[in-house]
Amino acid sequence: MADSSSTAAVGAAGSNSAAAAGAAGTVAQDGAPAAAGPKAESVKGQIFDVGPRYTNLSYIGEGAYGMVCSAMDNVTSQRVAIKKISPFEHQTYCQRTLREIKILLRFHHENIIGINDILRARHLDNMRDVYIVQTLMETDLYKLLKTQRLSNDHVCYFLYQILRGLKYIHSANVLHRDLKPSNLLINTTCDLKICDFGLARIADPEHDHTGFLTEYVATRWYRAPEIMLNSKGYSKSIDIWSVGCILAEMLSNRPIFPGKHYLDQLNHILGVLGSPSQDDLNCIINMKARNYLQSLPHKPRIPWESLYKADSKGMVRGLCWFFCNC
Repeated sequence: MADSSSTAAVGAAGSNSAAAAGAAGTVAQDGAPAAAGPKAESVKGQIFDVGPRYTNLSYIGEGAYGMVCSAMDNVTSQRVAIKKISPFEHQTYCQRTLREIKILLRFHHENIIGINDILRARHLDNMRDVYIVQTLMETDLYKLLKTQRLSNDHVCYFLYQILRGLKYIHSANVLHRDLKPSNLLINTTCDLKICDFGLARIADPEHDHTGFLTEYVATRWYRAPEIMLNSKGYSKSIDIWSVGCILAEMLSNRPIFPGKHYLDQLNHILGVLGSPSQDDLNCIINMKARNYLQSLPHKPRIPWESLYKADSKGMVRGLCWFFCNC
């Protein structure tokens, strides 16, 4: 799965709303930093001030940081996706928005969602929202798996595109840290793009990040055990773990480790992978977590072939394993 894409260089993200506002002005069209007010449209009670270029808005969905709509781009005559973000009331939201904008402006890869345009208020005094315009993708892997089973050809093609995009991300020493089915966008021709870089961060392989990498990243079901157990730092392997969980879900249409809480998540993982080795335990710096694992009765590993008969190549086994970074 060699990829000839050039390595991307990503700068460190800032931490305040003024910096985010500056980044939001870098892609505005024809030198104008913002959209006009009179052409604003309302979608489910949310005002989208994106006209006159973007019109005929239609609701797609919403998450913790904003709403996403489709719209007609009157310059290109194509429909696009517009994500409205209102991050400036909380510094954490502001940091994540700025981080995602800076990363995506520097990434250029067909398996990573790009930024076509950024709209903001014409005057910083009125800065409340940022609108990110991106390629419109009809669905995501989460929604797709809710409605149908995938053929082996589709599984292989989606996995190839995920790994291809991830190779590009990792070549820039960036960890995505939140790979999951809902962050994998898909269109009608089965093109796949990785999205949502709000939790991504730089990970210099020549620098010791121990103690500086937060535990609470990634949605729990796709979170690598070395994150939960506070092992001695973590690396690109945490994204590979998430890909393994996604592959297992594509093969079976159900999550492989659907933990209800922290301990339940660990028990699901141990129930499949078996008890950790002593070398694995030595990598865990959180003594409570280490003592808890040592107190459990020994659990054997379940053969992957018995769980995923369609996975004749053992791909899940190769992706889901505890990475001891001692």
